Amino acid sequence: MRLVIEGLTKNFDKKEVLRGINFSFEEGKIYGLLGRNGAGKTTFFNCVNKDMPVTSGIISFEEDGQKKELEPDDIGYVLSVPTVPEFLTGREFLKFFLEINKDRIENPKTIDEYFDSVSILEEDRDKLLKDYSHGMKNKLQMLVNIIANPKLLLLDEPLTTLDVVVAEEMKQILRDIKPGRITIFSTHLMDLAVDLCDEIVLLHHGELEVVAKENLDDKGFKERIIAALKEEQDA
Repeated sequence: MRLVIEGLTKNFDKKEVLRGINFSFEEGKIYGLLGRNGAGKTTFFNCVNKDMPVTSGIISFEEDGQKKELEPDDIGYVLSVPTVPEFLTGREFLKFFLEINKDRIENPKTIDEYFDSVSILEEDRDKLLKDYSHGMKNKLQMLVNIIANPKLLLLDEPLTTLDVVVAEEMKQILRDIKPGRITIFSTHLMDLAVDLCDEIVLLHHGELEVVAKENLDDKGFKERIIAALKEEQDA
């Protein structure tokens, strides 16, 4: 399975943010979408997720040589700022999610087994979500996307503001679930991309470019990447 991007452009009035992107992402890998703040990473995700109409181009899945349009159930989207119904408890929210998605969940577990899988403590499971920390809300957002088991998982800088322990737990979860799906992880942190991701893709001047991961460990190469991103920012 591949996610195939063909001629993707996105304009806002006269500003061209995405410029004729041609790229493919393969299943079983975590792709690091690396770029400065404002480079268009979230715009790219919103186009793939159909939250935003594209100016031109085609986005499709390719399986066994056949292309098909992406359906809503194919995509999971984890936002950098988690959005959860704060008037519910963690248990109520998870129960509601399981009930409305029961027809698409294979081999369902108990609610407490799901909580255990992302290390949400027993004493926190019946708290209102408004009293959850940012990291706990992010875990819950990640959990429901894992349960839904989408073919494509889009992660928009979900680890940037987390403490070290929670971030490491989330990274391990992503490594565990990557087989059988395409995971694209956007970040502006180069070291995080190198640590977590199998492939690094640079969003630069509205285009996608593969960066050899072994080169990212070279200080001189990192400096050239940073200089290129700064050049784009100043342009």
